[in-house]
Amino acid sequence: MKKYQRLAQQIISQIELGVWRPGDRLPSLREQVTSSGLSFMTVGHAYQLLENQGYITARPQSGYYVAPRSHRPQTLPPATLKQDEAVDINTYIFDILQASRDASILPFGSAFPDPRLFPLQQLNRSLANVSKSATAVSIIENLPPGNAGLRHAIARRYAQQGMTISPDEIVITAGALEALNLSLQAVTEPGDWVIVENPCFYGALQALERLRLKALSVPTDINDGIDLQALEQALKSYPVKACWLMPNSQNPLGFTLSAEKKAQLVTLLMQHNVTLIEDDVYSELYYGREKPLPAKAWDTQDMTLHCSSFSKCLVAGFRIGWVAAGKHARRIQQLQLMSTLSTSSPMQMALVDYLGTQRYDAHLRRLRRALAERKHQAWQALVRHLPGEVKIHRSDSGYFLWLELPPELDAGELSQRALAHQVSIAPGKMFSTSREPTPFFRFNASWQWGEREERGVILLGKIIREMMK
Repeated sequence: MKKYQRLAQQIISQIELGVWRPGDRLPSLREQVTSSGLSFMTVGHAYQLLENQGYITARPQSGYYVAPRSHRPQTLPPATLKQDEAVDINTYIFDILQASRDASILPFGSAFPDPRLFPLQQLNRSLANVSKSATAVSIIENLPPGNAGLRHAIARRYAQQGMTISPDEIVITAGALEALNLSLQAVTEPGDWVIVENPCFYGALQALERLRLKALSVPTDINDGIDLQALEQALKSYPVKACWLMPNSQNPLGFTLSAEKKAQLVTLLMQHNVTLIEDDVYSELYYGREKPLPAKAWDTQDMTLHCSSFSKCLVAGFRIGWVAAGKHARRIQQLQLMSTLSTSSPMQMALVDYLGTQRYDAHLRRLRRALAERKHQAWQALVRHLPGEVKIHRSDSGYFLWLELPPELDAGELSQRALAHQVSIAPGKMFSTSREPTPFFRFNASWQWGEREERGVILLGKIIREMMK
């Protein structure tokens, strides 16, 4: 258990024993730092965890208070699996995404960060540089597995985290989604069972539908991630072929699995000979000092295909991703040649040129700072304008917030009403195989905060109050 978790558990015990009663003001962050000897960040994480779990509430300009008992988490029944013989999610997702493409719509439902955060001028300069030197031979050189210089650059970034990945194991793809789809296709056949998180990234559900695979949805907690007991139950009960998971900055919930849990996860999958397809597109968007390791770092049997891209942290339009595929690299190259043939050669070459300038890490530091600040601003606005019954879950990475309406409300209805006023959100149904209404929705907090964004949140608060009546 981490230090902030121990502190949170200590305060929960004090609340349950009556040391702190409903309505009592807790020691401030600074007072808690002084009395506990812990860092300001550790205490902040503990208070955030307690707030997410409903034990305490934050009052602007006042501090943290013990929440009424009605706000406390209830004892939950044992986690259950959801099995879906046929996934049917594409139509619903398509309609939501198409509606939010309009430039006049406030894109709180978008999956992409604000493109103005990216170094577009420098990237365009690199693209201009390589366009002058491109030849017919250079086009051929960028066919699968992809540009050698780019694969070496990616391998060196793995090495900086203490991981030894050969450039020959890396296949460059048209974004992470192609890497994930090719990885899934390489290790499954139609009709196979595949484990996904619940909720999970909707791209995984679309891939399962397209490849005619069967889904096992494993419960996933907003703070602790995937339920390993439920996962073990699924592995024992079904002939699972693959597991598509997002251990770092999970979309849509935002959590990052602890190193201990990643190790347990990989060990469990290796014991059952199940391939892990690791979606790691947000790993550069952490807020701490140290980049979290991917689950692949604990894999000793070459059972993990690690997929990532530059789309969420550098530039979306280039559509450059990759998979560290290990023994599956040749099979993935064959599948790529039969589908998209190859990833754009000029874009690969432009990235090699840009990465050679040594500006990438400086850009990432600025990006992480900006996202953390904007996420905090969005959270503050949501706290100001949404009803107190709405729970706002935030994580210390990425740019998504996960919101929970009162149980009787449907986020799908909220989405439809908000779109009528040109505000988009991503309702929870997008991230689940279930066809039932859900009170959850994802909120993109990467946009620079201004009057338009403030008005959008005020509108959401107004609609929610109308729905509550």
